[in-house]
Amino acid sequence: MTKVLFICHGNICRSPMSEFVMKKLVGEAGLGDQFEIASAATSTEEIGNPVYTPAKRKLAEHGIRCDGKTARQMTRADYHHYDYIVAMDRNNLRNLKRMFGEDTEHKISLLMDYTHRPGDVADPWYTGDFEATWRDVSEGCRGLLEALKQKLLFRKMKQQADL
Repeated sequence: MTKVLFICHGNICRSPMSEFVMKKLVGEAGLGDQFEIASAATSTEEIGNPVYTPAKRKLAEHGIRCDGKTARQMTRADYHHYDYIVAMDRNNLRNLKRMFGEDTEHKISLLMDYTHRPGDVADPWYTGDFEATWRDVSEGCRGLLEALKQKLLFRKMKQQADL
């Protein structure tokens, strides 16, 4: 099982959007049983709060539900539990490195690194532009899924060769 954790500052906009977009994509690819996907915050500001209403609305426009999701803060144990820890922006990366120290297992990345335009996912908390965030999240999750599918295919081929 491949375990992916999406990270943003409050876990009420970008990271839950990524979590639920990715869940939809892996489900559509018939790979839902091969993934564990979640999201968390670097801060404590929004702990226990639901997905921000405009983010929830944007997901709903695309047929994606996020009922029951509430913000949680990442923990040190998350580094050991998840295979991929995917941050929404460079500020999140700094906070992750502060909490986890050296990324010795090379698990931490930026979501937009899986696209042809690396950088930060647009933060709708400040811009109010949930459409731009949707585009970034959708593109990033599609790119991440393609990268993970290639790794799964490689693993499967290697296992068959070892038989």
